Amino acid sequence: MNALLGPIDDDGRIPPTQQTRIAAFLMSAHGAQARQLVTTMPMRLRQPWHIELHAQYCREMEILSLIMHSTSWVPDPQLPFLLWQWETTWMPRPMQGAGDHFHGLLVDMAALGHAIHAGIRPAALLPEGVAPFDPFVLAMRRIEFESGRLLQAQILFLKGPQLVEVRNEVADAVERRHDQVRELWTSMLKGLNVVAE
Repeated sequence: MNALLGPIDDDGRIPPTQQTRIAAFLMSAHGAQARQLVTTMPMRLRQPWHIELHAQYCREMEILSLIMHSTSWVPDPQLPFLLWQWETTWMPRPMQGAGDHFHGLLVDMAALGHAIHAGIRPAALLPEGVAPFDPFVLAMRRIEFESGRLLQAQILFLKGPQLVEVRNEVADAVERRHDQVRELWTSMLKGLNVVAE
């Protein structure tokens, strides 16, 4: 097992098989977040939190576009099974104890986003000597940067005054989503002979 991606080729590029698997995982996770965001946004943006949901959705779509266009895709026969497993995990699960179904979904969506943006660090897997201007390398670094920005909004919501009465339930929802994301990310990397730190 390796601690980083690679071995890189003579031009400093990550192997396409690793690019494909990592990109597919990221597209599945960020795609799930984008789908959940779009289903919670109202048709007209009237409240400050409507604007925030819209901004997060746009950033997620930017991440998806970046992954799609920067990856050297190759066939991966394991992806159909892996995608089914990943997509099943991302399905909405309203938080227990929420005042209503919609708020339970909002908390779960923010918890999933928190887990994705805090728990997945693709740029940390890039080895020394990697081509600094390779599209895939640049995309992984950009995704990690954007994840830091998105994480702040999720923290503000999850720790906001509107959830004070269900703070323990919120913490449980966040922990559950973090465990799921960590387990899938670690398993996916092991399939590439990489050990996540």
